[in-house]
Amino acid sequence: MFTNNFDPVAFQIFSIEIRWYSLAYILGILLGWFYCKKILIKEKTLLDLFDDFISYIIIGIIIGGRLGYIIFYNFNYYLENPLEIIALWNGGMSFHGGVIGIIIATSIFSKKNKLDKFIFLDFVALASPIGIFFGRLANFINSELYGRPTEVAWSVKFKIVDNIKRHPSQLYEAFFEGIILFLILNYFYKKNYLKKPGLISGLFLIFYSLFRFGVEFFRVPDPQIGYMAMNLTMGQLISLIFLLIGGALFFYKK
Repeated sequence: MFTNNFDPVAFQIFSIEIRWYSLAYILGILLGWFYCKKILIKEKTLLDLFDDFISYIIIGIIIGGRLGYIIFYNFNYYLENPLEIIALWNGGMSFHGGVIGIIIATSIFSKKNKLDKFIFLDFVALASPIGIFFGRLANFINSELYGRPTEVAWSVKFKIVDNIKRHPSQLYEAFFEGIILFLILNYFYKKNYLKKPGLISGLFLIFYSLFRFGVEFFRVPDPQIGYMAMNLTMGQLISLIFLLIGGALFFYKK
């Protein structure tokens, strides 16, 4: 059993707090950018466009992730407190919303540059597990998205939550949605799946959704929502939708 008593604030500069979650976003984007530029992208035209593309991705992640959380997880609260919508420092981002934001931003960028949007979406899919990994580690440090009570030997007590032993579901997600997903997608990358744009994107949606759906059984549902149809969580229901979309995309492209 491990006791989690981490401080969500990494360090402070005067009155400005730098949080681990912010650093995780920055590190994930930087490493993903480096991985795409130095390893994945071979064509000079795409390399020249990629730096501009990153700015679209950052905007898509922030706007999509925030609006996704508001719409999917806490709509009534933000309807009553609209000024809280811009209070990103208080937390509240949705991965699925971020994915939708990335798709929209990539579509706009690709249309502007007259390219197939799936070319860039495949690169994002290959690099995304890096950001997911660091994001889930930050969730663990923040003692958020924690797991259900358990007596397993690797259980964790989140001191700012309660004194109950819980599954470290954030670390489960970091492992499956980060490390394992990265290895799977890059296996298919080496099998030249980039030659058919859209295949990698479809596989990303399929495997991420499967991993997310499974790990959610060990995770406490959002308290303002609880369990939904068939005792599934909101994250699981959205993952099922993304799984169907990913499967349809993969088989259509293949």
